Amino acid sequence: MVTAVKKKALIVGAVGILALGIGAYLYGTLTNSDDTYIDPFDQTLVALGKNVYANNCAACHGAKLEGQPDWRIRQANGRLPAPPHDETGHTWHHPDAVLIDIIKNGLVPGVTAPPGYVSDMPAYGNILTDHDIAAVLAYIKSSWPKQALAAQKEITLQPPQ
Repeated sequence: MVTAVKKKALIVGAVGILALGIGAYLYGTLTNSDDTYIDPFDQTLVALGKNVYANNCAACHGAKLEGQPDWRIRQANGRLPAPPHDETGHTWHHPDAVLIDIIKNGLVPGVTAPPGYVSDMPAYGNILTDHDIAAVLAYIKSSWPKQALAAQKEITLQPPQ
């Protein structure tokens, strides 16, 4: 015979398992990388991105996505110059979700940069809309060769680990 305490424990356990299942499902749904892939072949998005880039990014990252000179060598203040966003840089090594986070929040030590890292990259989350950020990334990605695009798309579409 099941006592009231055992019955209550079984119910609490079942509710807990159900809650974990729902949480796992929601986490998978909300972090689905398919939702964050930005299409560099969307010409409307690319055209908007070109304008947003020119007005907000080109001053540091270059009008032709070329970055600042010697972008891999630390400046006197210990910071690195702005990297290029063309295929010679490392932008295409990152999934779209990371690139979106960097644009929105800047380089955050311990999150999108090594602990203690200091950067001149400003946060644009209060300046640009999500659509503007997607447009900038579509514009940047539209300049990459097929191999870089394919590699970056694969990284972006990998399921969360």
